[in-house]
Amino acid sequence: MTELVSPASGSTEVLRAYNGSMINSFGPPKRVFVRGEGVHVWDAEQNKYLDLLSGLAVNALGHAHPTVLAAVTGQLSTLGHVSNFFATPAQVTLAQRLSALAGGDAKVFFTNSGTEANEAALKITRLTGRAKIIAAEGAFHGRTMGALSITHKPKYREPFEPLPGPVEFVPYGDAEALAAAVDETVAAVVLEPIQGENGIVVPPPGYLAAARAITAEHGALLWFDEVQTGLGRAGEWFAHQAEDVVPDLITIAKGLGNGFPVGACLALGATADLMYPGSHGTTFGGNPVAAVAALAVLGVIERDGLLDRARRNGDQLARDIETLDHPLIAEVRGRGLLRGVVLTEPVAPAVSDAALDAGFIINAPRPNVLRLAPPLIIGADDLSSFVQALPGLLDTGRVAAGEARV
Repeated sequence: MTELVSPASGSTEVLRAYNGSMINSFGPPKRVFVRGEGVHVWDAEQNKYLDLLSGLAVNALGHAHPTVLAAVTGQLSTLGHVSNFFATPAQVTLAQRLSALAGGDAKVFFTNSGTEANEAALKITRLTGRAKIIAAEGAFHGRTMGALSITHKPKYREPFEPLPGPVEFVPYGDAEALAAAVDETVAAVVLEPIQGENGIVVPPPGYLAAARAITAEHGALLWFDEVQTGLGRAGEWFAHQAEDVVPDLITIAKGLGNGFPVGACLALGATADLMYPGSHGTTFGGNPVAAVAALAVLGVIERDGLLDRARRNGDQLARDIETLDHPLIAEVRGRGLLRGVVLTEPVAPAVSDAALDAGFIINAPRPNVLRLAPPLIIGADDLSSFVQALPGLLDTGRVAAGEARV
């Protein structure tokens, strides 16, 4: 029998066991992490890292936040799971809180992840009696079959075709192209208020409002995928609220549970009445432990003023990076604490690796873009430490990328 790894195992031992026991869908892990506290994590050899990615925009309150920890352990000591044959106070309270944040006219279907939230939204769009979806070029909505059908990148889509449809992709941010694509056959238009996996792309002002007017004219639903941008990441509860637009569907996950798997599909207005008993289901969605974790996250964001903090720290971070005047830095895109550092050369993966070696966790969603999505609790001093290190990381990454091409 294979000897099992233990919490005390070193990185080499864990990675060897990983390769022998895990399906190879992610490639080799870059590190083995064993502990987190606040905005830092430690690997198996006790090297310390500043987390500027938050587990892909998940850990809004950082690691081991005491309020979330207390909520989860307290709930587990009383009631962990009952299935959706029954209700719990935490589940209903969370639905009420999310409805209020969305404008007070929403009903909620709870899921375990963002792609599952998008699957629920897709089923709601089919209940309009129409089937066609308009999505955006560069969009990422998940990798389950339905969510994959509205994800644009051919590398993700093509091995699994044929996918559900029909789906038409239009240029992101182009209101004229969107208007030309929408007619009375369209069930919904799905958009990220800020595209994350495409390199933190912010649409031009007025684009989301134009999408609302276009869909309303043709009786189509407007669906905002806020899985990465929602719950304070962009400095608002929902990123689309910066344009004061009210959609028909909102999907969320990631930052909602601060690491506990929980997502939700919010249906607003008459859209909330399209689903009926038996039309969709989930075993774990909205269980009481997930619900209290999410309620704790929302409470801390509100109590500690983290929306304003995300705006202030994110704006300062962008200014500080652009002030570096480094030849590899073209611009900084994004809002709040979701930022993309656009580079003049396609060396972002090598720079990301250099940052990890130096104790900073970031990633490269595109060859020329570095993504920064730190915990909302991060302080100015920690952000400044990264900015000060960035020129050296860029130089190291460019050299490494050049050597790799030789």
